[in-house]
Amino acid sequence: MNDEPLLRVRDLRVHFPVRGSVPWSARATVRALDGVDLDLAHGETLGVVGESGGGMTTRGAANLGLQRFDSGEIRFAGRTLGPDSRAGERDGMQVIFQDPFASLNPKRRVWKSVGEPMLVRGERRGTTRDRVAEMFAAVGLLSGHLDRLPHEFSGGQRQRLAIARALVLRPTMIVCDEPVSALDVSVQSQILNLLNDLQVQFGLAYIFISHDLTVVKNVSDRIAVIYLGRIVESAPAERLFAAPAHPYTRALLDAVPKLAGRGASGPRRLLEGEMPSPSQVFRGCPFRARCPVAVDICDDLPPPVIDLGGAHSARCHLAAPQGQEDKPT
Repeated sequence: MNDEPLLRVRDLRVHFPVRGSVPWSARATVRALDGVDLDLAHGETLGVVGESGGGMTTRGAANLGLQRFDSGEIRFAGRTLGPDSRAGERDGMQVIFQDPFASLNPKRRVWKSVGEPMLVRGERRGTTRDRVAEMFAAVGLLSGHLDRLPHEFSGGQRQRLAIARALVLRPTMIVCDEPVSALDVSVQSQILNLLNDLQVQFGLAYIFISHDLTVVKNVSDRIAVIYLGRIVESAPAERLFAAPAHPYTRALLDAVPKLAGRGASGPRRLLEGEMPSPSQVFRGCPFRARCPVAVDICDDLPPPVIDLGGAHSARCHLAAPQGQEDKPT
C-alpha cells in the first residue's frame, strides 16, 4: 500500500533579488519562502495562517507552479515537479482566488470563463458547456444563468463561479487563497459549507490560506503558521488552538477577541511592532525583536524545529505547549 501524501514539499525556497532605489545600490534578496516542508494527505484540509507579507500566498503559488521556486522538491500525486514544470505536469491542481471578479472577463459569457481550462485543452464547446452546467449545479448556480455576464451576479455567486471553474478539470487539490475574506459573514458561512460539501463529494484536498483564525479553525484538519517565509508551528487544528507552542502563534490567537474554545487564563500577549523586511538576514531567531518571552539564545542561534508529539511541532528554542514553557538562558 502506497502511503505517500498527495502533496509533499521539502525545503522549498523562493527568493527574489531586489535592487535598491538608486541604480548603483546593492541588491537585496527577499526570502518569500525560506525552507518550507509540508505534507498534504488525500482529502485533507491544511490551513495556512500568518500576517500579510509572511509568504502564505507565495507558498500556494509555488505549490501550483504559478511561482517559480529556487530550490527544494515538490511531489504531487507521485510526480516530482521542477522549478520549470509545465502545466500538463500539474494536472489535478487548481486555485480559488480572493477576488473572483478580477479573474472573470467582464465581456465574456460566464460559461466560457468557467470552462476556459477545458477549452484551452482543446475540448469541444458542447462538451465544455455540458461540464460547466454540471459544475453550476454542484455549486448551487442555475444552468439558466450560463449565458449571463459577470456583473449580473452577486459577490457570493461570483465566488461560486470561481469554485466551479476550479472544479471543471476534476482536480484532487485546490489552493483556496482567502476565498471568503471579501464576503459578508452570512455569505462566508454559505461558501464554507459549500467547500466542505464539495470536498466530500469529489474527494478534494485543500490548502486554505487565510488571515482569519476563526475561519481556519472551522475548516482545517491541520494548521501551519508562517512567519517570514518559514513554518514556525504546525499541529492538528484543535491542538494548535488548545495548546499553542510558539510565541507568535499565541500572539495571533490572543489578538482574536473572544475566540471560541480559547481559555481566558493568563495574560494576553499581543504583537508589538511590524514584521521585519523579508530581505533582512538574521543570525538568530527572526521573531526575536517582537517576541515577548525571548532570551539570550534567541539572539545568537537559529531556532530548531522541536517535535512536541501528536503531529505537533514548533520552530522555537522555547517550544512547549502554553503553560509548560521551560526557558533556556
